[in-house]
Amino acid sequence: MRLKIYKPGQGKNTRLWSGIGAGVIVALGCLQLYNVLEAMEWAGLTEVGRMWVSSLIPVTIFIVLGLLIFWIVNKPAAADFMINAEGELKKVSWSSKREVAISTLIVIIVLFSLAALLGVSDVVFRLFFGWLI
Repeated sequence: MRLKIYKPGQGKNTRLWSGIGAGVIVALGCLQLYNVLEAMEWAGLTEVGRMWVSSLIPVTIFIVLGLLIFWIVNKPAAADFMINAEGELKKVSWSSKREVAISTLIVIIVLFSLAALLGVSDVVFRLFFGWLI
C-alpha cells in the first residue's frame, strides 16, 4: 500500500471532502464501538485493563480505516474519477438566487393547486358514489 498523493493539486476539494466525510463516518462508528465496549462486562479484567481494551480497539480500527480511506482516495482509478467529477462541476452554470426563488414559488403554487384539485375531485366522487349507492 503506497501512501503517496496521486496527482497532487488536481481534484483537491473533491478528494479532501470525500476523505473528510468518510473519516467522520468512521469516527462516529468508532465512538459507538467505544461506547459499546465500555458498557460491556469484562470478566477477569481490572478497571485499567478494561479501559485499555475498550480504548485501543476503536483507536486501532480508526487508524487502519483512516489509512484505507487515504489509500482509496489516492488510488489512481478513484482519484481520476474525482478529478473528472470536479472538472465537470466547474462547467455547470448555476442558477441565480432570483431564478431559484421564482422556480420554488412556481413549484409551491402548482403543488397547492394540484392538492386543491385532488381534494375537490375527491369530495365530488365521494358525493357522487354516496348518491349512487
